[in-house]
Amino acid sequence: MDTSAGVAIAGAIGAVIGAMITYLWRFSERQQQTVNEPTPVVPPGAELVLSVLSSSAVLIDSSDTVVQASAPAFAMGIINDDRLEPAELMSLVRQVRRDGQVREADISLQPRRGTTAHIHARVAPLTSRLILVLADDRTREQRVESIRRDFVANVSHELKTPVGALNLLAEAVGEAKDDPDAVVRFSSRMHLESERLTRLVQQIIDLSRLQNDVLSDEATTVKVGELVSEACEHSATDAEHKDIDIVASVEPDLFVHGDRAQLHAAVSNLVENAVTYSPEGSRVTVSAQRDGQDVRLTVTDNGIGIPGEELDRIFERFYRVDPARARATGGTGLGLSIVKHVAASNGGSVEVWSEPGLGSSFTLVLPAHHHDIEDTEEEQA
Repeated sequence: MDTSAGVAIAGAIGAVIGAMITYLWRFSERQQQTVNEPTPVVPPGAELVLSVLSSSAVLIDSSDTVVQASAPAFAMGIINDDRLEPAELMSLVRQVRRDGQVREADISLQPRRGTTAHIHARVAPLTSRLILVLADDRTREQRVESIRRDFVANVSHELKTPVGALNLLAEAVGEAKDDPDAVVRFSSRMHLESERLTRLVQQIIDLSRLQNDVLSDEATTVKVGELVSEACEHSATDAEHKDIDIVASVEPDLFVHGDRAQLHAAVSNLVENAVTYSPEGSRVTVSAQRDGQDVRLTVTDNGIGIPGEELDRIFERFYRVDPARARATGGTGLGLSIVKHVAASNGGSVEVWSEPGLGSSFTLVLPAHHHDIEDTEEEQA
């Protein structure tokens, strides 16, 4: 073999060995990178899925650490740093990790002092290392259900009083058939109780129509002066019996846009309450004036007043500051609740000031409406 052939063979062998060494080095490098890169804990796409879930979603790893959570979960207050709260929820996670069974529970927590949130949690295994927690805020549903139960219980209780009285009075009339004076007296009481029953039923109907605080389809332009006049006339007889003077003061050309029947009920309830809870020989003032973009309609009395600690509750259904006095006057505890819902349904609000022994002042605030001739022509058409 000559020298040139030997050099060529040696060069070829060297090239092959070099190529093999390069391949092995690159293969080793890829293997090392594969070993050094940890397997992702959260499956690909999980973050996107969690972001579109309506429930608050949290992923917990095997060390009880939160590795992924949706924004509502933080807002709900079930995550503190990288840990899940409360303890009852964490206990569900550990039970699911232990046996792999899906679990559900209703849990109460207090994210802020003085408030209680109610959540419904579902916990399920997602992978061998991850646990998925889904939580729904049921606080509003719990509150609505509580209000519904209270409402049904209160309605039942309030209906029993006049119905029971009518039953007893009917028996009394039957037994007193030979005593004309007693029959007249009992029939008069029956008339009062039937009026109370009618008023209660009508107020329940009014409340049922105002549940959603949505503007009525029958909204129209309403003259404030007419509302005040009608409300004062509505309570004129009761005021005359108690020698109460109702004084009205309304700026001219004041208009609002809303459901006239609802607004009439609200203003009439305010004036009726003022007359009912005012002493004999006193005065009730009804005023209305423009205040920027609003109309402020205020009913003021010199009655018994309301303690400060009761002011936050007087708009609750069936709530009465003095139940004994309200029962004696025939009050149902629904009037102010109707006023509050009417205000909300017509884009306004209601304000109250009161001091025990000095009286009370209720103000219905409604958006002012610019009324012109074209509006009048459209309504007449």
